[in-house]
Amino acid sequence: MKLGVVGMCGDFRTVTAEQLSQINALDFTGASFHFRSADIPNVPPDAVPRCVELFAAAHLTLVQFGITYDECLFHPDAAVREAAVASVVRGMPTAAALGAQHYLFRPGSLNPAGAWTSHRDNYLPASMTRLVETLKPIAEQAEHHELTLVMETHAVSIMDSPETCRDVVERVGSDRLRIVMDFVNHFQTLRQVYDSATRLNHIFDVMGPVAPMAHIKDIRVQNGLVLHLDEEVPGEGELELGVALKRFDAMYPAGYGLIEHLPVEKIPLAAANVRQIAAENGVQIQ
Repeated sequence: MKLGVVGMCGDFRTVTAEQLSQINALDFTGASFHFRSADIPNVPPDAVPRCVELFAAAHLTLVQFGITYDECLFHPDAAVREAAVASVVRGMPTAAALGAQHYLFRPGSLNPAGAWTSHRDNYLPASMTRLVETLKPIAEQAEHHELTLVMETHAVSIMDSPETCRDVVERVGSDRLRIVMDFVNHFQTLRQVYDSATRLNHIFDVMGPVAPMAHIKDIRVQNGLVLHLDEEVPGEGELELGVALKRFDAMYPAGYGLIEHLPVEKIPLAAANVRQIAAENGVQIQ
């Protein structure tokens, strides 16, 4: 498998050779960007070719181009759903021109507080029906632009379990729609965390065949009288990450795992830990 990073090169419009050299210095071969859909019309004409040239000079792959927006893909209001489709599709030409391997997007939530907040109506059968129907034209546009979609998922979202993720992909029926293998997002109980090898194997058994790109994180259990599972630096938490690395490498030997959601000062430790765990488990980082 290959190793990349999220969060070290900022905005693709203003990325610098120095930023990319810092990524090279940590032996990553891939990087990523997130960008607001609403800002796509304001991208200067020279920004994309400039970014492509810088990545080529640094011998880096643009693994993931993530598009962000406020709309929910399964909102009861058809106008909101149409706006959500437009927000996702708006960034596709840019992602394709940048040569992104994967185009990242999110399902949203009926909770107005944000995409990664829960709402009881997220889990209604009607919500799932609307999501599937909304994803179909998005997948068609991805086919047109020759992009591989990877949808973000989480235990607090409508895409709450490996089974749900696999089911949605199968119901949409497009080879262009895939899921991010963000295994940390599918731990829902303490017992799953403390027997993480079993849970990780289940996640990969169910979701692995439709999840060609991974996010690499760990889990920390917070003290308290209610359950709080927080993200942690890979190798510094509770998970048996060797299981995840072995399973992903076996399925996608040329696939990318991205270290994400860390301040820059913690990324060197994360990279070193992942490489050590990989070596201990017979996984070669290319």
